[in-house]
Amino acid sequence: MKETVLYDYWRSSASYRVRIALNLVGVDYRSDPVDLLTGAHRGPDHLARNPQGLVPVLDIDGERLTQSLAIIEYLAETRPGSAFLPGDAIGRQRVRALSHAIAMDIHPVCNLGVVAHVMASTQNGEAVRRAWMQRFIGDGLAAFERMLDASSKDLFCHGDSPTMADICLVPQVYNARRWDVDLSRCPRIVAVDARCAELDAFANAHPDRAKP
Repeated sequence: MKETVLYDYWRSSASYRVRIALNLVGVDYRSDPVDLLTGAHRGPDHLARNPQGLVPVLDIDGERLTQSLAIIEYLAETRPGSAFLPGDAIGRQRVRALSHAIAMDIHPVCNLGVVAHVMASTQNGEAVRRAWMQRFIGDGLAAFERMLDASSKDLFCHGDSPTMADICLVPQVYNARRWDVDLSRCPRIVAVDARCAELDAFANAHPDRAKP
């Protein structure tokens, strides 16, 4: 059997998601870091893996996979016992909607390339970057908080075990804290994040443990 290899960057939210998912389904893998800060993702070796020049890339089952949510759904379909998506159609729709709210709405506007362009367009780059992150992550998570059912007794975003929504949420909360985003509007998010942190699959995927 071929070795499973994850080409990732320790602080990449998308990479963080896939590390969590791999841990939850118990897949052993080797990390091959791609340093975004030195531009390694734009080098010929990585572009041969992923023409978009993005991380993560996952070599698994003799295949090469890209796009974190597509990878997570592949693991859900191929690894017995995974519960990343609920068994019912409306449950799957809700988990996908929560996941997309982060991965397709918050994350893209706060990605490295976008923020670097914003910083290059102003003389006060660092202050603008921090304000940008605080606004878009803060507003996005406040909306996500409202998407969660405030009266629900669920321990996680949907139900009593982690789904793809939690896998997306935790890296975004990490980013929120990194940029000093006010999370006082998001008590359910903070509670879910704390429960996830108690699970080895999440703890072992944390950027502090993934840092080369």
